[in-house]
Amino acid sequence: MATVNCSSDNLVEQDAGSWLQVVGEGSLNVLNPNLDKVRIWLEGQSHWDDDWAHWSQGLARAALGYSLSELATIWVGYTWVPTQSLGKPFVSEQELWPGFRYVLPTEYGTWMFRTLLESDFIHGTDVRLRPRQTVRFTHPFDFEPRLSLIVWDELFFRVNSTQYGGQAGYDQNRAFAGVGWTFNPSFTVELGYLNQDVDDAKHVNNTMHHIIQTSFFISF
Repeated sequence: MATVNCSSDNLVEQDAGSWLQVVGEGSLNVLNPNLDKVRIWLEGQSHWDDDWAHWSQGLARAALGYSLSELATIWVGYTWVPTQSLGKPFVSEQELWPGFRYVLPTEYGTWMFRTLLESDFIHGTDVRLRPRQTVRFTHPFDFEPRLSLIVWDELFFRVNSTQYGGQAGYDQNRAFAGVGWTFNPSFTVELGYLNQDVDDAKHVNNTMHHIIQTSFFISF
């Protein structure tokens, strides 16, 4: 991990690593036809940093959703985030959140807008409120529709100041660019570069992670 001086008051640490993500999502009509509009979202992640030498974080997410239309879905979910940062104590964070997702097909590609409002239980009742907003664009290539260009950005913001969750304000930003390959309507793989800029608890120093992200998406 390298450190760069951006000003007399600010330091930015540069780091490289990788993330692995597996996401499954589908309708519960497989259990009962009356549950056609009820959806389930299951997700797991594993993160490595310190130039791929250190496992830093995991993630397990589960949510139930309801399709308001073919384009809009509301969600309520739970996330468990075990974190072992270098030189810091182990943290087991739990999150409860409502969410909303809207998909907008266009002649150039598909836009997706997703909003989550996380209530982060980091230590006991010290609850941090953190909205996060994703904007994603997918463009299938004309010469090979199974291959797509994928770009997205996700901004995190701390609503309140907490002892363990940091001061209110900017939290982090994630920007991704890569490609996806659709094997069939039920299985897609994405690979690309993720830039994660993370602010520290007191808005003094930042860490910029340069990440190779691989994602597997399963639809049912």
